[in-house]
Amino acid sequence: MMRCTLVLTVIGPDRPGLVGTLSKTIADHDANWLESRMARLSGKFAGVLRIDAPNEKCQPLTDALHKLRDAGLNIVVESSDGPIDPTQNRPLILNLIGHDRPGIVRDVSRALAQRGVNVVEFHTQVVSAAMTGDPLFKATAELLAPIETNLDELRDALDQLANDLALDLSLTADTDQVL
Repeated sequence: MMRCTLVLTVIGPDRPGLVGTLSKTIADHDANWLESRMARLSGKFAGVLRIDAPNEKCQPLTDALHKLRDAGLNIVVESSDGPIDPTQNRPLILNLIGHDRPGIVRDVSRALAQRGVNVVEFHTQVVSAAMTGDPLFKATAELLAPIETNLDELRDALDQLANDLALDLSLTADTDQVL
C-alpha cells in the first residue's frame, strides 16, 4: 500500500486538549504520528510534526486538519519527499552563548548557509547571567554539513564570527544523530 508523508505546522492559543484534538484527527484517518517538536511560546501552542498516511486518505486528512481552525488551530500541511540521504552529509552540533543582542541568529545562520550547512534543529533561549542578571543568548543547533565540507575552514569561519560577536561557540561532530 502506498503512503504519503506530510509535514504539519500548527499554532493556536494554548489550552488543554489541543494535542488530543490533533492526534484524534490524525488517527481517524489511519495516519501515523512519526515525529514532532511542540512547545508553549508566549501563550501560544506551536509545533511541527511529520505523519504518514495511506495515499487515499491524504486529501481527506488534509481537509480535516484545515477544519481544525474551528478549534483554534491554524495548520499548514505540506507533502514531503521523506528523509535525506545520511551518507551525503556529516551531522554536527553547534553550541553558543553570549550577551543577547539583535542579529545573532541572522549572522550565524548566514555563515552556515554560505558554506552549504543546513540547520536541522535549532533551540534558542535568553537566560539571565548568574552574577549580573544580564540577558544571555544560548543556542544549540543540529546541523548537516555536506560530506565534502572542510571542517577546519568551517570552524575558522565560526570562530571569527564568535570573536566578532563576543560569543562562546563550539562545533562538534554529532556521533549520536540518527537521520
